[in-house]
Amino acid sequence: MNEDLFQNLQETLTPRRIVEELDKYIIGQHNAKRSVAIALRNRWRRQQVEDFLRDEIMPNNIIMIGPTGVGKTEIARRLSKLAGAPFLKVEASKFTEVGYVGRDVESMVRDLMEIAINQVRAEKAVEVQERAAQLTEERILDIIFPRSPGQEQDNEVQSQTREKLREQLRAGNLDSRIIEIDTTVSPGANMQIFGPMGLEDMGVDIQNLLSSMMPKKSKKRKISIAEARDILQQDEAQKLIDPDAVSRIARERAQNAGIIFIDEIDKVAGPKSTGGGVDVSREGVQRDLLPIVEGSNVNTKYGVVRTDHILFIASGAFHVAKPSDLIPELQGRFPIRVELDSLTEEDFVAILTKPKNALLKQYAALLATDGVTLVFEEDGIREIARLAAEVNEQVENIGARRLHTILTTLLEQILYEVPDVITQETVHVDAAMVQDKLADIAKNRDLSQYIL
Repeated sequence: MNEDLFQNLQETLTPRRIVEELDKYIIGQHNAKRSVAIALRNRWRRQQVEDFLRDEIMPNNIIMIGPTGVGKTEIARRLSKLAGAPFLKVEASKFTEVGYVGRDVESMVRDLMEIAINQVRAEKAVEVQERAAQLTEERILDIIFPRSPGQEQDNEVQSQTREKLREQLRAGNLDSRIIEIDTTVSPGANMQIFGPMGLEDMGVDIQNLLSSMMPKKSKKRKISIAEARDILQQDEAQKLIDPDAVSRIARERAQNAGIIFIDEIDKVAGPKSTGGGVDVSREGVQRDLLPIVEGSNVNTKYGVVRTDHILFIASGAFHVAKPSDLIPELQGRFPIRVELDSLTEEDFVAILTKPKNALLKQYAALLATDGVTLVFEEDGIREIARLAAEVNEQVENIGARRLHTILTTLLEQILYEVPDVITQETVHVDAAMVQDKLADIAKNRDLSQYIL
Protein backbone atom coordinates (compact mmCIF):
# COMPACT_ATOMS: atom_id res chain seq x y z
CA MET A 1 0.00 0.00 0.00
CA ASN A 2 1.23 3.52 -0.74
CA GLU A 3 2.11 4.78 2.77
CA ASP A 4 2.21 8.44 1.68
CA LEU A 5 -1.52 8.35 1.08
CA PHE A 6 -2.30 7.84 4.78
CA GLN A 7 0.49 10.04 6.14
CA ASN A 8 -1.86 13.03 6.16
CA LEU A 9 -4.39 11.12 8.26
CA GLN A 10 -1.77 9.96 10.74
CA GLU A 11 -0.31 13.39 11.40
CA THR A 12 -3.30 15.73 11.34
CA LEU A 13 -6.68 14.18 10.64
CA THR A 14 -7.96 12.73 13.87
CA PRO A 15 -11.76 12.34 13.99
CA ARG A 16 -12.13 15.63 15.90
CA ARG A 17 -9.98 17.50 13.40
CA ILE A 18 -11.85 15.97 10.46
CA VAL A 19 -15.10 17.33 11.93
CA GLU A 20 -13.44 20.73 12.46
CA GLU A 21 -12.43 20.80 8.78
CA LEU A 22 -15.94 19.80 7.67
CA ASP A 23 -17.38 22.56 9.90
CA LYS A 24 -15.58 25.14 7.74
CA TYR A 25 -17.82 24.26 4.79
CA ILE A 26 -20.93 22.50 6.15
CA ILE A 27 -23.32 23.90 8.74
CA GLY A 28 -24.83 21.56 11.33
CA GLN A 29 -25.27 17.80 10.69
CA HIS A 30 -22.89 16.92 13.53
CA ASN A 31 -23.94 13.26 13.72
CA ALA A 32 -23.22 12.72 10.03
CA LYS A 33 -19.85 14.43 10.33
CA ARG A 34 -18.90 12.27 13.32
CA SER A 35 -19.80 9.08 11.46
CA VAL A 36 -17.81 9.90 8.33
CA ALA A 37 -14.86 11.16 10.42
CA ILE A 38 -14.68 7.85 12.28
CA ALA A 39 -14.99 5.92 9.00
CA LEU A 40 -12.15 7.92 7.45
CA ARG A 41 -9.87 7.54 10.47
CA ASN A 42 -10.57 3.80 10.48
CA ARG A 43 -9.06 3.68 6.98
CA TRP A 44 -5.71 4.69 8.47
CA ARG A 45 -6.15 2.51 11.57
CA ARG A 46 -6.71 -0.55 9.38
CA GLN A 47 -3.37 -0.01 7.65
CA GLN A 48 -1.58 -0.17 11.03
CA VAL A 49 -3.11 -3.55 11.95
CA GLU A 50 -1.07 -6.75 11.47
CA ASP A 51 -1.49 -8.44 8.11
CA PHE A 52 -3.50 -11.46 9.27
CA LEU A 53 -6.26 -9.21 10.67
CA ARG A 54 -6.07 -6.38 8.14
CA ASP A 55 -8.02 -8.19 5.44
CA GLU A 56 -10.71 -9.12 7.96
CA ILE A 57 -11.50 -5.51 8.87
CA MET A 58 -14.28 -4.38 6.56
CA PRO A 59 -15.19 -0.72 6.03
CA ASN A 60 -18.28 0.50 7.85
CA ASN A 61 -20.37 1.70 4.92
CA ILE A 62 -22.70 4.59 5.65
CA ILE A 63 -26.18 5.48 4.47
CA MET A 64 -27.22 9.12 4.93
CA ILE A 65 -30.93 9.86 5.08
CA GLY A 66 -32.30 13.35 4.70
CA PRO A 67 -33.98 15.84 2.37
CA THR A 68 -32.16 17.30 -0.61
CA GLY A 69 -29.82 20.23 -0.08
CA VAL A 70 -28.90 19.57 3.57
CA GLY A 71 -25.26 18.63 2.93
CA LYS A 72 -25.13 14.89 2.15
CA THR A 73 -23.12 15.20 -1.06
CA GLU A 74 -20.99 18.04 0.29
CA ILE A 75 -19.96 15.96 3.31
CA ALA A 76 -18.78 13.10 1.08
CA ARG A 77 -17.03 15.45 -1.36
CA ARG A 78 -15.14 17.33 1.36
CA LEU A 79 -14.24 14.03 3.00
CA SER A 80 -12.54 12.80 -0.16
CA LYS A 81 -10.52 16.03 -0.43
CA LEU A 82 -9.34 15.68 3.16
CA ALA A 83 -8.23 12.10 2.56
CA GLY A 84 -6.68 12.80 -0.84
CA ALA A 85 -8.38 9.57 -1.88
CA PRO A 86 -9.97 8.60 -5.21
CA PHE A 87 -13.60 9.72 -4.94
CA LEU A 88 -16.52 8.99 -7.28
CA LYS A 89 -20.08 10.26 -7.04
CA VAL A 90 -22.70 8.27 -8.94
CA GLU A 91 -26.47 8.33 -9.02
CA ALA A 92 -28.14 5.00 -8.38
CA SER A 93 -30.97 5.90 -10.76
CA LYS A 94 -28.51 5.89 -13.70
CA PHE A 95 -27.93 2.16 -13.34
CA THR A 96 -30.17 -0.62 -14.55
CA GLU A 97 -30.37 -4.34 -13.94
CA VAL A 98 -28.23 -6.52 -16.19
CA GLY A 99 -30.29 -7.22 -19.30
CA TYR A 100 -31.87 -3.77 -19.40
CA VAL A 101 -30.63 -0.84 -21.46
CA GLY A 102 -28.35 1.36 -19.32
CA ARG A 103 -25.11 1.34 -17.36
CA ASP A 104 -24.06 -1.72 -15.40
CA VAL A 105 -23.04 -1.22 -11.76
CA GLU A 106 -19.48 -2.48 -12.30
CA SER A 107 -18.77 0.64 -14.36
CA MET A 108 -18.61 2.66 -11.11
CA VAL A 109 -15.53 0.68 -10.07
CA ARG A 110 -13.94 1.23 -13.49
CA ASP A 111 -14.64 4.94 -13.20
CA LEU A 112 -13.09 5.01 -9.72
CA MET A 113 -10.01 3.30 -11.12
CA GLU A 114 -9.72 5.93 -13.87
CA ILE A 115 -9.84 8.65 -11.20
CA ALA A 116 -7.11 6.89 -9.22
CA ILE A 117 -4.96 6.54 -12.36
CA ASN A 118 -5.28 10.25 -13.15
CA GLN A 119 -4.52 11.13 -9.52
CA VAL A 120 -1.34 9.03 -9.39
CA ARG A 121 -0.23 10.10 -12.87
CA ALA A 122 -0.52 13.77 -11.83
CA GLU A 123 1.55 13.10 -8.70
CA LYS A 124 4.23 11.27 -10.69
CA ALA A 125 4.32 14.10 -13.25
CA VAL A 126 5.16 16.56 -10.43
CA GLU A 127 7.95 14.26 -9.23
CA VAL A 128 9.64 14.13 -12.66
CA GLN A 129 9.12 17.78 -13.62
CA GLU A 130 12.67 18.83 -12.80
CA ARG A 131 14.22 16.03 -14.87
CA ALA A 132 11.68 16.61 -17.67
CA ALA A 133 12.63 20.32 -17.72
CA GLN A 134 16.31 19.41 -18.13
CA LEU A 135 15.59 17.03 -21.00
CA THR A 136 13.32 19.61 -22.63
CA GLU A 137 16.10 22.19 -22.47
CA GLU A 138 18.48 19.79 -24.21
CA ARG A 139 15.92 19.03 -26.93
CA ILE A 140 15.36 22.72 -27.66
CA LEU A 141 19.11 23.37 -27.74
CA ASP A 142 19.54 20.46 -30.17
CA ILE A 143 16.98 22.12 -32.45
CA ILE A 144 18.41 25.64 -32.42
CA PHE A 145 22.07 24.52 -32.31
CA PRO A 146 22.47 20.90 -33.49
CA ARG A 147 25.58 19.05 -32.35
CA SER A 148 28.05 18.30 -35.14
CA PRO A 149 31.08 16.01 -34.99
CA GLY A 150 34.47 17.69 -35.49
CA GLN A 151 37.91 18.27 -34.08
CA GLU A 152 38.46 18.77 -30.34
CA GLN A 153 38.91 22.53 -30.81
CA ASP A 154 35.64 22.76 -32.72
CA ASN A 155 33.85 20.78 -30.00
CA GLU A 156 35.05 23.28 -27.39
CA VAL A 157 33.74 26.21 -29.42
CA GLN A 158 30.42 24.42 -29.91
CA SER A 159 30.15 23.78 -26.16
CA GLN A 160 30.79 27.44 -25.37
CA THR A 161 28.21 28.57 -27.92
CA ARG A 162 25.71 26.03 -26.59
CA GLU A 163 26.19 27.26 -23.03
CA LYS A 164 25.61 30.88 -24.09
CA LEU A 165 22.39 29.81 -25.81
CA ARG A 166 21.39 27.89 -22.66
CA GLU A 167 21.78 31.07 -20.58
CA GLN A 168 19.64 33.04 -23.04
CA LEU A 169 17.07 30.25 -23.09
CA ARG A 170 16.80 30.21 -19.29
CA ALA A 171 16.54 34.00 -19.21
CA GLY A 172 13.60 33.87 -21.63
CA ASN A 173 15.38 35.87 -24.32
CA LEU A 174 14.60 33.20 -26.96
CA ASP A 175 10.93 32.61 -26.05
CA SER A 176 9.54 34.31 -29.15
CA ARG A 177 11.84 32.49 -31.58
CA ILE A 178 10.01 30.05 -33.91
CA ILE A 179 11.27 26.48 -34.09
CA GLU A 180 9.99 23.27 -35.67
CA ILE A 181 9.29 20.33 -33.36
CA ASP A 182 8.02 16.78 -33.80
CA THR A 183 4.95 15.92 -31.72
CA THR A 184 3.55 12.42 -31.32
CA VAL A 185 0.02 11.86 -32.54
CA SER A 186 -1.86 8.89 -31.13
CA PRO A 187 -3.30 6.77 -33.96
CA GLY A 188 -6.57 6.47 -32.07
CA ALA A 189 -6.95 10.20 -31.41
CA ASN A 190 -9.73 10.61 -33.97
CA MET A 191 -11.13 7.12 -33.70
CA GLN A 192 -14.08 6.22 -31.50
CA ILE A 193 -15.74 2.86 -31.10
CA PHE A 194 -19.15 2.62 -29.52
CA GLY A 195 -20.30 -0.64 -28.02
CA PRO A 196 -23.91 -1.46 -27.18
CA MET A 197 -25.50 0.51 -24.35
CA GLY A 198 -24.22 -0.83 -21.04
CA LEU A 199 -21.01 -2.08 -22.69
CA GLU A 200 -19.32 1.30 -23.01
CA ASP A 201 -16.15 0.02 -21.32
CA MET A 202 -15.79 -2.72 -23.94
CA GLY A 203 -15.80 -0.06 -26.64
CA VAL A 204 -13.00 1.81 -24.87
CA ASP A 205 -10.95 -1.37 -24.44
CA ILE A 206 -11.21 -2.23 -28.15
CA GLN A 207 -10.18 1.31 -29.03
CA ASN A 208 -7.14 1.12 -26.74
CA LEU A 209 -6.18 -2.29 -28.17
CA LEU A 210 -6.31 -1.04 -31.75
CA SER A 211 -4.40 2.12 -30.80
CA SER A 212 -1.57 0.10 -29.27
CA MET A 213 -1.32 -2.11 -32.38
CA MET A 214 -1.08 0.81 -34.80
CA PRO A 215 2.25 2.65 -35.14
CA LYS A 216 2.46 6.09 -33.57
CA LYS A 217 2.79 8.98 -35.99
CA SER A 218 4.73 12.21 -35.54
CA LYS A 219 3.60 15.58 -36.73
CA LYS A 220 5.83 18.59 -37.42
CA ARG A 221 4.75 21.92 -35.92
CA LYS A 222 6.24 25.41 -36.13
CA ILE A 223 5.71 27.22 -32.84
CA SER A 224 7.50 29.58 -30.48
CA ILE A 225 10.05 28.25 -28.01
CA ALA A 226 7.77 29.31 -25.15
CA GLU A 227 4.96 27.07 -26.48
CA ALA A 228 7.36 24.29 -27.44
CA ARG A 229 8.77 24.17 -23.90
CA ASP A 230 5.36 23.29 -22.43
CA ILE A 231 4.60 20.65 -25.09
CA LEU A 232 8.01 19.01 -24.95
CA GLN A 233 8.11 19.04 -21.15
CA GLN A 234 4.80 17.17 -20.99
CA ASP A 235 6.14 14.73 -23.57
CA GLU A 236 9.33 14.14 -21.58
CA ALA A 237 7.43 13.79 -18.32
CA GLN A 238 5.21 11.06 -19.82
CA LYS A 239 8.31 9.17 -20.99
CA LEU A 240 9.75 9.27 -17.45
CA ILE A 241 6.59 7.91 -15.83
CA ASP A 242 6.38 4.13 -15.56
CA PRO A 243 2.80 3.19 -16.58
CA ASP A 244 3.04 -0.16 -14.80
CA ALA A 245 3.97 1.55 -11.53
CA VAL A 246 1.12 4.03 -12.00
CA SER A 247 -1.37 1.18 -12.53
CA ARG A 248 -0.09 -0.73 -9.51
CA ILE A 249 -0.20 2.25 -7.12
CA ALA A 250 -3.58 3.42 -8.45
CA ARG A 251 -5.07 -0.05 -8.07
CA GLU A 252 -3.86 -0.27 -4.46
CA ARG A 253 -5.18 3.20 -3.76
CA ALA A 254 -8.60 2.52 -5.30
CA GLN A 255 -8.90 -0.78 -3.42
CA ASN A 256 -7.80 0.46 0.01
CA ALA A 257 -8.70 4.14 0.07
CA GLY A 258 -11.33 4.61 -2.65
CA ILE A 259 -14.67 6.19 -1.76
CA ILE A 260 -17.81 5.67 -3.86
CA PHE A 261 -20.73 7.94 -3.06
CA ILE A 262 -24.03 6.46 -4.30
CA ASP A 263 -26.60 9.24 -4.42
CA GLU A 264 -30.37 8.82 -4.79
CA ILE A 265 -30.29 5.22 -3.61
CA ASP A 266 -33.92 5.69 -2.57
CA LYS A 267 -34.81 5.82 -6.30
CA VAL A 268 -34.03 2.10 -6.62
CA ALA A 269 -35.87 1.21 -3.39
CA GLY A 270 -39.52 0.38 -3.17
CA PRO A 271 -42.01 -2.46 -2.84
CA LYS A 272 -41.58 -5.30 -5.31
CA SER A 273 -43.61 -4.85 -8.47
CA THR A 274 -44.72 -7.37 -11.06
CA GLY A 275 -45.78 -4.77 -13.58
CA GLY A 276 -42.57 -4.97 -15.59
CA GLY A 277 -40.29 -2.21 -16.85
CA VAL A 278 -38.47 0.14 -14.53
CA ASP A 279 -40.17 -1.08 -11.33
CA VAL A 280 -38.93 -4.62 -11.91
CA SER A 281 -35.44 -3.30 -12.60
CA ARG A 282 -35.20 -1.50 -9.25
CA GLU A 283 -34.69 -4.63 -7.22
CA GLY A 284 -32.40 -5.95 -9.95
CA VAL A 285 -30.14 -2.90 -9.54
CA GLN A 286 -29.99 -3.53 -5.79
CA ARG A 287 -29.06 -7.17 -6.37
CA ASP A 288 -26.37 -6.09 -8.85
CA LEU A 289 -25.05 -3.55 -6.32
CA LEU A 290 -24.89 -6.15 -3.56
CA PRO A 291 -21.75 -8.07 -4.68
CA ILE A 292 -19.92 -4.79 -5.43
CA VAL A 293 -20.60 -3.43 -1.94
CA GLU A 294 -20.13 -6.86 -0.38
CA GLY A 295 -16.74 -7.41 -2.01
CA SER A 296 -16.00 -8.78 -5.45
CA ASN A 297 -13.44 -8.63 -8.26
CA VAL A 298 -14.07 -6.22 -11.14
CA ASN A 299 -12.11 -6.40 -14.38
CA THR A 300 -10.71 -3.08 -15.58
CA LYS A 301 -8.21 -2.27 -18.31
CA TYR A 302 -5.64 -1.73 -15.53
CA GLY A 303 -6.17 -5.13 -13.95
CA VAL A 304 -8.58 -6.69 -11.48
CA VAL A 305 -9.85 -4.37 -8.72
CA ARG A 306 -11.14 -5.83 -5.47
CA THR A 307 -14.00 -3.90 -3.89
CA ASP A 308 -13.78 -5.44 -0.39
CA HIS A 309 -12.23 -2.36 1.22
CA ILE A 310 -13.71 0.44 -0.86
CA LEU A 311 -15.79 2.73 1.38
CA PHE A 312 -19.37 3.10 0.11
CA ILE A 313 -21.46 6.04 1.25
CA ALA A 314 -25.08 6.00 0.08
CA SER A 315 -27.62 8.75 0.45
CA GLY A 316 -31.26 9.40 -0.30
CA ALA A 317 -34.14 11.65 0.66
CA PHE A 318 -36.46 8.64 1.18
CA HIS A 319 -39.59 10.79 0.78
CA VAL A 320 -41.57 7.96 -0.82
CA ALA A 321 -39.56 4.81 -0.17
CA LYS A 322 -38.07 3.94 3.22
CA PRO A 323 -34.62 2.51 4.00
CA SER A 324 -36.43 -0.69 5.00
CA ASP A 325 -37.66 -0.98 1.38
CA LEU A 326 -34.11 -1.83 0.28
CA ILE A 327 -33.50 -5.55 0.04
CA PRO A 328 -32.36 -6.91 3.45
CA GLU A 329 -28.97 -8.05 2.15
CA LEU A 330 -28.14 -4.53 0.92
CA GLN A 331 -29.39 -2.95 4.14
CA GLY A 332 -26.95 -5.16 6.01
CA ARG A 333 -24.05 -3.82 3.97
CA PHE A 334 -24.70 -0.27 5.21
CA PRO A 335 -24.46 -0.77 8.98
CA ILE A 336 -24.16 2.93 9.84
CA ARG A 337 -27.33 4.97 9.31
CA VAL A 338 -27.28 8.71 9.83
CA GLU A 339 -30.35 10.93 9.62
CA LEU A 340 -29.62 14.50 8.56
CA ASP A 341 -31.70 17.36 9.92
CA SER A 342 -33.78 19.76 7.86
CA LEU A 343 -32.31 23.25 7.77
CA THR A 344 -33.79 26.02 9.92
CA GLU A 345 -33.78 29.79 9.43
CA GLU A 346 -30.74 30.05 11.77
CA ASP A 347 -28.95 27.40 9.70
CA PHE A 348 -29.53 29.48 6.58
CA VAL A 349 -28.02 32.55 8.26
CA ALA A 350 -24.95 30.50 9.16
CA ILE A 351 -24.73 28.96 5.66
CA LEU A 352 -24.78 32.44 4.12
CA THR A 353 -22.00 33.80 6.31
CA LYS A 354 -19.77 31.22 8.02
CA PRO A 355 -18.37 28.71 5.47
CA LYS A 356 -15.14 29.56 3.61
CA ASN A 357 -17.06 29.28 0.35
CA ALA A 358 -20.25 31.04 1.57
CA LEU A 359 -22.57 32.25 -1.19
CA LEU A 360 -22.40 35.88 -0.04
CA LYS A 361 -18.60 35.77 -0.30
CA GLN A 362 -18.87 34.33 -3.80
CA TYR A 363 -21.19 37.08 -5.07
CA ALA A 364 -19.07 39.76 -3.39
CA ALA A 365 -15.96 38.37 -5.11
CA LEU A 366 -17.73 38.35 -8.50
CA LEU A 367 -18.78 42.00 -8.28
CA ALA A 368 -15.37 43.02 -6.92
CA THR A 369 -13.95 42.17 -10.35
CA ASP A 370 -16.00 45.11 -11.69
CA GLY A 371 -14.80 47.39 -8.89
CA VAL A 372 -18.05 47.22 -6.91
CA THR A 373 -18.14 46.36 -3.20
CA LEU A 374 -21.24 44.31 -2.34
CA VAL A 375 -22.21 44.69 1.32
CA PHE A 376 -24.88 42.49 2.89
CA GLU A 377 -26.39 44.12 5.96
CA GLU A 378 -27.32 41.88 8.89
CA ASP A 379 -31.05 42.54 8.52
CA GLY A 380 -30.77 41.73 4.79
CA ILE A 381 -29.10 38.39 5.53
CA ARG A 382 -31.81 37.55 8.08
CA GLU A 383 -34.55 38.39 5.58
CA ILE A 384 -32.96 36.17 2.90
CA ALA A 385 -32.77 33.31 5.41
CA ARG A 386 -36.39 33.85 6.51
CA LEU A 387 -37.65 33.79 2.91
CA ALA A 388 -35.65 30.63 2.13
CA ALA A 389 -37.14 28.82 5.13
CA GLU A 390 -40.65 30.06 4.28
CA VAL A 391 -40.53 29.01 0.61
CA ASN A 392 -39.03 25.61 1.53
CA GLU A 393 -41.92 25.05 3.92
CA GLN A 394 -44.65 26.14 1.52
CA VAL A 395 -43.45 24.81 -1.85
CA GLU A 396 -40.89 22.05 -1.63
CA ASN A 397 -37.98 21.55 0.74
CA ILE A 398 -34.80 21.69 -1.34
CA GLY A 399 -32.59 22.74 1.56
CA ALA A 400 -29.70 25.14 1.02
CA ARG A 401 -30.22 25.04 -2.76
CA ARG A 402 -33.11 27.46 -2.16
CA LEU A 403 -30.53 30.12 -1.25
CA HIS A 404 -29.04 29.86 -4.75
CA THR A 405 -32.37 30.61 -6.43
CA ILE A 406 -33.24 33.42 -4.01
CA LEU A 407 -29.87 35.16 -4.38
CA THR A 408 -29.91 34.74 -8.16
CA THR A 409 -33.32 36.45 -8.34
CA LEU A 410 -32.37 39.09 -5.77
CA LEU A 411 -29.11 40.13 -7.44
CA GLU A 412 -30.07 39.62 -11.09
CA GLN A 413 -30.66 43.33 -11.79
CA ILE A 414 -27.44 44.36 -10.04
CA LEU A 415 -25.36 41.75 -11.88
CA TYR A 416 -26.89 42.92 -15.17
CA GLU A 417 -26.42 46.66 -14.65
CA VAL A 418 -22.87 46.61 -13.26
CA PRO A 419 -20.76 48.35 -14.52
CA ASP A 420 -22.79 50.09 -17.27
CA VAL A 421 -25.68 51.54 -15.22
CA ILE A 422 -24.66 51.02 -11.59
CA THR A 423 -21.46 53.00 -11.13
CA GLN A 424 -21.28 53.53 -7.37
CA GLU A 425 -18.42 51.84 -5.55
CA THR A 426 -20.59 50.19 -2.87
CA VAL A 427 -23.96 48.43 -3.14
CA HIS A 428 -25.83 47.67 0.10
CA VAL A 429 -28.29 44.78 0.41
CA ASP A 430 -30.63 45.32 3.36
CA ALA A 431 -34.00 43.94 4.47
CA ALA A 432 -35.93 46.66 2.62
CA MET A 433 -34.26 45.76 -0.67
CA VAL A 434 -34.88 42.02 -0.15
CA GLN A 435 -38.56 42.62 0.62
CA ASP A 436 -38.93 44.97 -2.34
CA LYS A 437 -37.48 42.40 -4.75
CA LEU A 438 -38.81 39.14 -3.33
CA ALA A 439 -41.71 39.60 -0.90
CA ASP A 440 -44.44 39.52 -3.56
CA ILE A 441 -42.91 36.45 -5.24
CA ALA A 442 -42.60 34.59 -1.93
CA LYS A 443 -46.23 35.33 -0.97
CA ASN A 444 -47.59 34.08 -4.30
CA ARG A 445 -47.34 30.28 -4.16
CA ASP A 446 -47.49 29.87 -7.94
CA LEU A 447 -44.82 32.51 -8.55
CA SER A 448 -42.49 31.19 -5.88
CA GLN A 449 -42.88 27.69 -7.24
CA TYR A 450 -41.53 28.72 -10.64
CA ILE A 451 -39.12 31.53 -9.70
CA LEU A 452 -37.77 30.60 -6.29
